[in-house]
Amino acid sequence: MNLLSYIIINIVETLLRMMPLPTRTGIIRMGHPGKDSPVLLTGNYHLTIARVKRALKGIDAYLLVANSRGINIWCASAGGHFNNHSVISALKTSDIEKLVNHRNVILPQLAATGVETRAIHSKTGWKVIWGPVYAKDIPEFLHNGLKKTPQMREASFPGTARLEMAIAWAFPISLIAVLIALPFWRQSIPYLAALVWGMALLMFLAFPLYSRWLTAKGRRIGFIFFDFGRGGFQLVLWGVVLIGLIAYSLATDQFSGGFILRWGFASLVVIIVLSMDLAGSTPTFHSSLSEDRLLKVYLDKTKCRGAAFCEQVCPRNCYQANKEKHTATMPRAEQCIRCGACIVQCPFDALYFRSPKGEVIPPESIRQFKMNLLGKRLVKPGG
Repeated sequence: MNLLSYIIINIVETLLRMMPLPTRTGIIRMGHPGKDSPVLLTGNYHLTIARVKRALKGIDAYLLVANSRGINIWCASAGGHFNNHSVISALKTSDIEKLVNHRNVILPQLAATGVETRAIHSKTGWKVIWGPVYAKDIPEFLHNGLKKTPQMREASFPGTARLEMAIAWAFPISLIAVLIALPFWRQSIPYLAALVWGMALLMFLAFPLYSRWLTAKGRRIGFIFFDFGRGGFQLVLWGVVLIGLIAYSLATDQFSGGFILRWGFASLVVIIVLSMDLAGSTPTFHSSLSEDRLLKVYLDKTKCRGAAFCEQVCPRNCYQANKEKHTATMPRAEQCIRCGACIVQCPFDALYFRSPKGEVIPPESIRQFKMNLLGKRLVKPGG
């Protein structure tokens, strides 16, 4: 794939990112792989495949594409669409065992919420090795002897990722807004589309400036309870927009009650839709819609053996394992996004969720039930 094709794929598929974009499954030979070449496995989300192939340029390897229903790995794994069956099926039907001497398969770390290493090994004989979070780190990971640095394990939200997410939200929402406004507000369509794109870019590019307040506890101001993370952010942003609308209308001699009412309502709807699950649109915060948002991960030190599975799969680097002392700790527990990967992978069931009321959600429940689109744990993997 040449650079121009790669750029076009990234632009087009970022615009369509909210949609499943499947590609065919099977083996892709990168370079000239042989019997000792590494085997990497990922889902069949087309943009992921393009980026992994780009990262593997110049490297001899086998890339196994498994069925994730055209959804990116993290969402597919959390939702039960990329699971044990996906990996087992790809390993058994591809005949990859005839092409290599080893039985090590490298999976994306973000698949750890839905794929159990023990199940894969017991049913196929293949050992799962968790690769880095981002495809760009694969060459260094392979060069380091399949060892990850803490930076390779951590999911972040840099400017490029925030720009991609802003575009991914703005494109479909602006299309829907244009279709709704077309019959009765045609003259304002360019301004409405500009409002959607402007708000999306503002909300995501400015995310580092206000992100720390999303998890802050609400406080009472007079008779009003203000919670920035649950409605307060939208209220503040809408207030800023209203001030801007009033200033604009006065400067252009368009000030009227009807003007402020129309655009005030339109901006409020755009803000609510864009920020419906703002935290969940990032890799650094837990979804505000999920029923798991109030849960906390607890470590039973009597069961922990310091195997470091939790450390290897946590996308926020919350854990620190000590294999010599057979213990693990959570020195960065405040960064936890409750993805459940550590609970799924712990072979000793030393980790579990607990609700504020003291209710324990056992590891088996987290392994068995995945999230639906509304953040409820009702989905059985493969169902």
